Amino acid sequence: MAYLLPADYSNYGLPDSTTSDWITAATALINSFCRRPDLNVTQYTERQRVISGSRTVRLSYLPLAPLGSAPSPLISIEGRYGKPRRGEAIDNALFEAAWTFSLPGEWTNIDPGSVDFDQNTGELALPWNVFGLPYNEISVIYMAGLATIGDDVKTACAQIVRNAQSTPALNASKTKIDTMQMQYFSSSLVDETVQAWLRPYVANRLG
Repeated sequence: MAYLLPADYSNYGLPDSTTSDWITAATALINSFCRRPDLNVTQYTERQRVISGSRTVRLSYLPLAPLGSAPSPLISIEGRYGKPRRGEAIDNALFEAAWTFSLPGEWTNIDPGSVDFDQNTGELALPWNVFGLPYNEISVIYMAGLATIGDDVKTACAQIVRNAQSTPALNASKTKIDTMQMQYFSSSLVDETVQAWLRPYVANRLG
């Protein structure tokens, strides 16, 4: 979905005559810069390793967003624990005994309601598993994105269009702007100001 509608154009400094292809191309550049398919609420699947000695992970796409009336943005979570990686020695005798009677490497469903989460940072606090061992890998299906596109994204979209229209190779004499052309000039179109507006929505672990 484009991040500016025709009714928004005048509010963000664009002439009413602006054609939709400019907005579509600017929206594609925003998604590319943020390394995600869309800033609207979208479902993601992510698999992460859990750092030894920790029960927290941080998801890549923000903000976490419950879908509709759902109480949590977490749709499903699975976790597993394997034998310690190199350098992760187990000193506790009870911990070692638990390993003896467990099934390392098996995926286990985790109740999303048992996982604490921070909507803005994407941090999850995991419970211990049934054997009293920490998980060392999880797979999460969750919802993240903006329920309403805010002024920062709309302003960024409008600024990209203005930057493109002031670029000689992309001036409005062409009947239709091409998204690939915009991508070619992305380093100048997504300037420092635009980057500052979009920075909160760049995928955490992907760049």
